[in-house]
Amino acid sequence: MQTLQQQYKTHMVPQLLKQKGIMNLMAVPKLVKIVVNCGIGDALTDKKVVEKVSAQLGAITGQKPQVMRAKRAISTFKLRAGDAVGLRVTLRGDRMYIFLTKLISIALPRVRDFRGISRNGFDGMGNYTLGLKEQTIFPELEYSLVDKVRGFEINFVTTAGNNKDGEKLLELLGMPFTKAVQDGRQE
Repeated sequence: MQTLQQQYKTHMVPQLLKQKGIMNLMAVPKLVKIVVNCGIGDALTDKKVVEKVSAQLGAITGQKPQVMRAKRAISTFKLRAGDAVGLRVTLRGDRMYIFLTKLISIALPRVRDFRGISRNGFDGMGNYTLGLKEQTIFPELEYSLVDKVRGFEINFVTTAGNNKDGEKLLELLGMPFTKAVQDGRQE
């Protein structure tokens, strides 16, 4: 069985070359990286939250998260410069494709009443952001690790220059977008 990365190289690249009429192989849109972000505002009151969420994100992505710190102090939020406010994991190469396969084939179908993901998360340059409301949809996460249901966002960074090309690339990779709406009804 071919991995998603092998399928991209053998089947999807020739298909994109043909559909877009691209002559140069290097001009084909590709997925560069996947960035997983998680905000941890309650780390200001409980310092162990950083360790717990870091262990959860590490189990989900297979990579140790980077702690994001506040750049400046905000007194109304009782926030000091240097306090931990979030975690980030940047996936590239094999780990990126493994995570994408796991997200598409295992995690997203486990979302309750799942009908596909919205097409509204594109930024104009072909990159896509997907927000998830809970981390428990990933099967490798043990329930003993989960202290609180937390959401996070997943950013898909592509080399596509526009939303249409980025959407086509993610569709070929298997992203389950909702059906397009035309004339007030779904196709």
